Order: sequence, then structure tokens, then C-alpha cells
Amino acid sequence: MAFTASPSTISPTFLSSSSSSSHPLFSASPSIVPLSKTLIPKFSTLRHSFSPLSFSSPSSRRSFVVRAGELPLVGNAAPDFAAEAVFDQEFINVKLSDYKGKKYVILFFYPLDFTFVCPTEITAFSDRYAEFEKLNTEVLGVSVDSVFSHLAWVQTERKSGGLGDLSYPLISDVTKSISKAYNVLIPDQGIALRGLFIIDKEGVIQHSTINNLGIGRSVDETLRTLQALQYVQDNPDEVCPAGWKPGEKSMKPNPKLSKEYFAAI
Repeated sequence: MAFTASPSTISPTFLSSSSSSSHPLFSASPSIVPLSKTLIPKFSTLRHSFSPLSFSSPSSRRSFVVRAGELPLVGNAAPDFAAEAVFDQEFINVKLSDYKGKKYVILFFYPLDFTFVCPTEITAFSDRYAEFEKLNTEVLGVSVDSVFSHLAWVQTERKSGGLGDLSYPLISDVTKSISKAYNVLIPDQGIALRGLFIIDKEGVIQHSTINNLGIGRSVDETLRTLQALQYVQDNPDEVCPAGWKPGEKSMKPNPKLSKEYFAAI
């Protein structure tokens, strides 16, 4: 089943190439799939799709649904795409919908290769890739640079401002269509803001943050948010309070049962 995306998405084609990587990233006929306004199921079906604004609990079967449009993207299907990327110093094809039903995805955008804040974020995610891998999650980085620029940056040592080898693919969005689909493109500059999206296994965007160009992101907070999302999806009658971390007390989304949490803190 393909992802759905925004009606404004265009459909470019990208070069295809082979790779010896074990990542499930390959597609012979890449394209970007137009986005529909399909809404996700209610909170009671959370194991399959998760709407943070629909609640259902054993003591109250009413649901409160906020119907999101194109904005925000959270709560809607992630715009699908297929594009060239660099991984393990080879050119490969990445198709987002290949992960549907298999893995969570951390999809993050950064402005440009060979810049300043960007390599600190990209290498930080790579250095902690094993932690995301344990949570059945793939990491994908995206910028408007070409795969040739990505490759040159990967082949540059970190002490010289490069990336060195990375544990995940860097995607080329030279057409800027992916950045447009995720609403992070700065039109008059032709580069993307620091957008980050957590996409669940059903292809639904469950979290997004967008930083301006000079503000780097936190791998710790991304990991914590992913853990909270997975906990709530595995425990559909519970929600995670502010700053929740694995092992801490969760909350029942119910006027009476929530008092158990407040009484304990």
C-alpha cells in the first residue's frame, strides 16, 4: 500500500542504481505520490495508527477527534517519495513506503552540505544509530544537495568538517519536491529548514519539529519522543506526560483515573 501525500506534491523521477546494502531501500520506479486528506483511525485502534487527539479508555468510550487538514502534517499519512541517496559510499534508491508495515522512520531535513551546524546533527544521529535500530527505526537524512555532493562530504574526514562514514542514507532532494511535500522548503532560498518527522510503521506522521537554520536539534529528545510514541502505541489506554522516559509512570486519559498519576508525583 502506498503512502498518501499533499496534492501539491510533484512526481519527479530519479536515477536508479544497485547497492550491496542490507537496507530495504531499493526501488526501480521512483516517484512522489500525491497526498490525500485521509484521516487516521481513532485512538482505540492505536496499535495500527495513532491519533494524539483521539481518546478512548475503558471507562469512557467517547472519542474527541480533531480533523487535521494539510497542516499540520502530524496525524496524516506521510508524503511518500523515492529518491537517490548515498549510503556506504554508494548510490542507492530510497523509497519511504518500503518501510511501511516494517519500521518506524526518523526523517530529518537539513539546509546544505559542507556547512556548520549540519554535520554536528548528522554525525550525532549516526553515532547513536544503534539505539534507533534497537527500536526498529530507520534514520534518513535529506537535503537539496546532489548525491555527488553527499558522497564528497561523506568522503571528507570529520576533523576537516566532513561526515566520514554514516550508518544511514543521505537522500538527495535536488528537485526540492520532498522538502515542499513536508512543508520545510524556504522558497526564496531554495533550501530546507531543520524539519524532523517521526513516522510510525503504518506510515503516519506522529511527531514533527521544525527549527530555523541556526538551531541544531537534540538526538536525546528525538529518541525520547520515539520511545514515548512506541509506548503509547503498545499501551493504547495510556498517555505519556511531559518529559516521560521509559520506566516512568504513565497516565490514563480519563478525569478520574488520571488522578492516580497526579497523586503519585
